[in-house]
Amino acid sequence: MEALLKKTVVLQFLLITVTLFGQSVKRLNDPAIVAQHKRMVFESWGDWRPYPKYFLGVQTNFAYATVWGMWAPKINRQYKDGEDIRPLKPTGVQNQRYAQLKYQEEQAIKIKADVDTLYKRNLQDLAHWTSATVDADPLWLLYYKRMLKPITEFPDNPQGFIEWRLKDQQTYETLNSTGTLKRLQEDLDLIKEKYSLSRSMDMPRGKRFIMYHETLIKWRRFVQELRRYNNKTTLLLDYKNILKNHSASTLPTAWTPASDKQIVQNIMQKYKHRY
Repeated sequence: MEALLKKTVVLQFLLITVTLFGQSVKRLNDPAIVAQHKRMVFESWGDWRPYPKYFLGVQTNFAYATVWGMWAPKINRQYKDGEDIRPLKPTGVQNQRYAQLKYQEEQAIKIKADVDTLYKRNLQDLAHWTSATVDADPLWLLYYKRMLKPITEFPDNPQGFIEWRLKDQQTYETLNSTGTLKRLQEDLDLIKEKYSLSRSMDMPRGKRFIMYHETLIKWRRFVQELRRYNNKTTLLLDYKNILKNHSASTLPTAWTPASDKQIVQNIMQKYKHRY
């Protein structure tokens, strides 16, 4: 009896479950709910189920009257008579979200490309920023290396007229005695220091080439000034030698200056028979 009772209870439970499941399936496949799904997705704005039924001009469908008709809530009537609010219509909210999402994806791709470009540019700038890569710069190899080479070849502390690239020893001694070489040495130290800083410091590539250009200009002025002093000093020495030789040839060998008394006597003796 107990086994039969257990079987009966199980069968009743299964029957209730099947009944409830069947009712739920029927409820999910209700035409009004299906119409609501179609209305809210994309198909069309309409199909207002349940439909109205009239008998002698009187509404006889209680379901319609309570959902869309006179007895329906005000919000239902406003929804039915309102504008098309389908989210997936061509201008619907969901399509706008899809379009906005697509636009954001395109913007993200552009931003990523810009970030990658900036990253690569920063790597390039870093390569030109550090002093470890200055020897590999194309502009340095093509122009400034050749133009600034004389600075490295010129001695840091030149001694003698050969290292100063003067004409002779006498010119060197003249410039040294007048203090000109001391000032030229100070200018040379500044040029070499600026050149050394431009090659050893970490700085932007543009600033480095500005320093190269300024160093080159200062070096050209230094060379022109050195050449000008060399020529002027040589010309001055030539004039001194000419004047020295001319004075030595015109003055008598045994000439001694006369006193004032002797000069007066000589003049009186010369003009005594004229007056």
